[in-house]
Amino acid sequence: MKFAYRFSNLLGAVYRQGNLSFSKDGNAVISPVGNRVSVFDLKNNTSETLPVSTTKNITCVGLSPDGNIAVVVDEDGAAMLVSLITRATLHHFHFHKPVSSIRFSPDGRKFVVTKENVALMYHAPGKQREFNAFVLDKSYYGPYDETTCIDWTDDSKCFVVGSKDMSTWVFGAERWANLIYYSLGGHKDVIVGCFFEKDSLDLYTVSQDGTLCVWESDTELDGLVLKKSQDKPKPPGPGEEEESEEERNEGEVIRGKAGAPKEKNTNNVRYKHFFNKEGDFNNLTAAAYHKPTHILVTGFASGIFHLHELPEFNLIHSLSISDQRISSVAINSSGDWISFGCSGMGQLLVWEWQSESYVFKQQGHFNNMASLAYSPDGQYIVTGGDDGKVKVWNTNSGLCFVTFTEHTSSVTKVTFTSSGFVIVSASLDGTVRAFDLHRYRNFRTFTSPRPAQFSSLAVDVSGELVSAGAQDSFEIFLWSMQTGRLLEVLGGHEGPVSCLCFSPVQSILASASWDRTIRLWDMLDSWQVKETLPLSSDGLSVTYRPDGQELAVATLNGEISFWNPQTATQTGSVAGRHDLETGRKETDKITAKQSAKGKSFTSLCYSADGESVLAGGQSKFVCIYNVKEQMLMKKFEISCNLSFDAMEEFLDRRKMTEFGSLALVDEGAGDGDGVNISLPGVRRGDMSSRHFKPEIRVSSLRFSPTGRSWAATTTEGLLVYSLDGSLVFDPYDLDLDVTPASIRKQLRLQEWAPAIVLAFRLNEKALKQEVLETVPHEQIPVVCGSLPDIYVEKLLGFLAASLEKSGHLQFYMTWVQSLLMLHGQKLKNRSVLTILPTLQALQKSIQRHFDNLSKLCDFNMFNIRYAAALSKQRGLKRAAEEDKGGEEEEEDEELSEEMRLHLLKFVI
Repeated sequence: MKFAYRFSNLLGAVYRQGNLSFSKDGNAVISPVGNRVSVFDLKNNTSETLPVSTTKNITCVGLSPDGNIAVVVDEDGAAMLVSLITRATLHHFHFHKPVSSIRFSPDGRKFVVTKENVALMYHAPGKQREFNAFVLDKSYYGPYDETTCIDWTDDSKCFVVGSKDMSTWVFGAERWANLIYYSLGGHKDVIVGCFFEKDSLDLYTVSQDGTLCVWESDTELDGLVLKKSQDKPKPPGPGEEEESEEERNEGEVIRGKAGAPKEKNTNNVRYKHFFNKEGDFNNLTAAAYHKPTHILVTGFASGIFHLHELPEFNLIHSLSISDQRISSVAINSSGDWISFGCSGMGQLLVWEWQSESYVFKQQGHFNNMASLAYSPDGQYIVTGGDDGKVKVWNTNSGLCFVTFTEHTSSVTKVTFTSSGFVIVSASLDGTVRAFDLHRYRNFRTFTSPRPAQFSSLAVDVSGELVSAGAQDSFEIFLWSMQTGRLLEVLGGHEGPVSCLCFSPVQSILASASWDRTIRLWDMLDSWQVKETLPLSSDGLSVTYRPDGQELAVATLNGEISFWNPQTATQTGSVAGRHDLETGRKETDKITAKQSAKGKSFTSLCYSADGESVLAGGQSKFVCIYNVKEQMLMKKFEISCNLSFDAMEEFLDRRKMTEFGSLALVDEGAGDGDGVNISLPGVRRGDMSSRHFKPEIRVSSLRFSPTGRSWAATTTEGLLVYSLDGSLVFDPYDLDLDVTPASIRKQLRLQEWAPAIVLAFRLNEKALKQEVLETVPHEQIPVVCGSLPDIYVEKLLGFLAASLEKSGHLQFYMTWVQSLLMLHGQKLKNRSVLTILPTLQALQKSIQRHFDNLSKLCDFNMFNIRYAAALSKQRGLKRAAEEDKGGEEEEEDEELSEEMRLHLLKFVI
């Protein structure tokens, strides 16, 4: 097996913090999620997380006007230049201080970055190769406190900066003679948004107390006069300090004072305070302005947003979309869609204000994820979290389409039944619930005779038996899915039951416990213990191989042991403690190496072919081991985000003082000692402290039944890794005669089967697709019958991958049907592990196309019914009004013809 897996997508989190942006066409929202950036395509209803990541959580994203590049800045001021076309990192830069906002000029030639009380204007990177992509042009000093927002004029001649000192500063991008800088005061709170009017120097400013100020300029944009000669820097006079070397290297420096600079013989730009308008709500948190339509959108800490028309300040719309603080607002280019980000709940909403409807509405688990499971066809993923929610995600779109909120406490385990239409979840609230994916309802609730907290869950192959283990009473409960009745309570374990797993081929239940045993329960023989397997340490996780012939067990001492369930003998073990490589927490008194001795794997799963096992736990690494060789094959680093705790092996010596680490000092601790020490036993961060840094960990792992991807629930969210599509050339049984020229020669001779064999030996995707699509439709059964057996499975795998994205449904379905009809018996006699992932990939592709076609057919059917009813109604009306003259008959004929064309369009 080749482990060419790479990061594919991030599910379960849609927004964390920072500013939202729309793409150039307005059809996609670009949202920062932790230290990654996700792109949500609103037209095609899909999501994608870019394969680039910063070292800490992202605070602001600047998008170029053409939508090709983006500047991404994290909490420390480290920036990346990212290409949105190639999804690659082009350049790294560091601003050395936290950045509050970033904005490109409308012409795309400059961009302004604000940090602390300084605005820095850089030359935007061009199309040619450059040694340094970020070249500083000017530095602007004016505000006395931190800057908050930026806006440019439409012709990129000036920009405006808002500040926390309640002032707004207008700066010239060039050395204008009549506008170098201008300071505007009048607000009584922090400036949240400042916006230029379209093609004008007129300004709107919005502050945190809900006040809007309108500023009118006495000069148009065309009236700006370029300064003819640059003033040479004068030597410092008496009482003046020399500029530091850092300031001299900052390019041209412009220092502003309150008001406007006084220039001789120049008519300077003047602003006058037009009027104030105070809103009904205080604590305004976000604002956006759409210049062509003059629409101002303001979001508040209460979750309410307002739409006003400027400059009259007429209220158009007001709505509460959340009970949490609105952190970011953005408007698309057409002004129809408004996106809102709420960091408290991890919500991302897109609202169409004219039709008053949601275009997009997603929310991840606002607390940690605890478990996940794949559907049998690999098309869906279900997750359960500490927030008590059960969410179902589509693996193709990466979006959540249903959320179940019936649980009142943390969800510990989730799983699918073998049919794929029922989800079962266990929770600490003492219930096990079954949800129907047809009607989206909770149709079964299983409870125990006395209160119990369920920490493990398993459903047998038939979907009839549901079992859950209690962590407080050490018992296993069995229910019937059909009747909902409690069948049996299995006792015998002397410690909490940590994991349950049914055999995929027999009615045998394996249970792992902290009492250092694995018990195998026979479901057909009065639920008796068939075997007891002794372990060297506490059992944490147990899983069956897909063919049911092997058990893998993770124990507290960091080992993974393999057992034969038929003979109850151990066949091997892997010492994985050294592969975890945990980092050192800021509050740890011991080194990371010593801390790793107490770590272990908490989640296990077999690959689809059973040759490897995937393991994860209290670490940032996921390890994949070869079962036969019992050795580590590859380690996946799930995160490099230093905003999490225990990410680095050694503490930063620059933060160490004689009193301890500076990272432990909480700046807002008040009159106390200011040292933040977490409570004993806290694993996920102390939520009561102001300084909250969760620890990175993997709570659950699952391999897709198709074998093409695997997923992990982590502190960051639901990470999906898929096969690397870039490795396209992997030849099989290659010799000198196998060339593209010889393959095309066979096609010209209409030797279809030899051409397919040669193409699969060369194993180049484009060539295989060319050969298959050249074969005539009527020749497909003949070609399938003459294929060697070894190429049948390879062809099935290629068809499964091609069918997922191709539009030639009937053509590829004919290939699949012919192969399965002619070679079905031979495939059935082969090992289940080798052919099962291919068949499940086929099932996933076929099911997706079936769902899409079903929706389209239903849509057409209802439109045809509507057209038929409309035709009948018009016929009755025409019969009743035949005596009214020929003009109405001609009109009816025209309407009837229009209706027939309408009907024909929908049928097509």
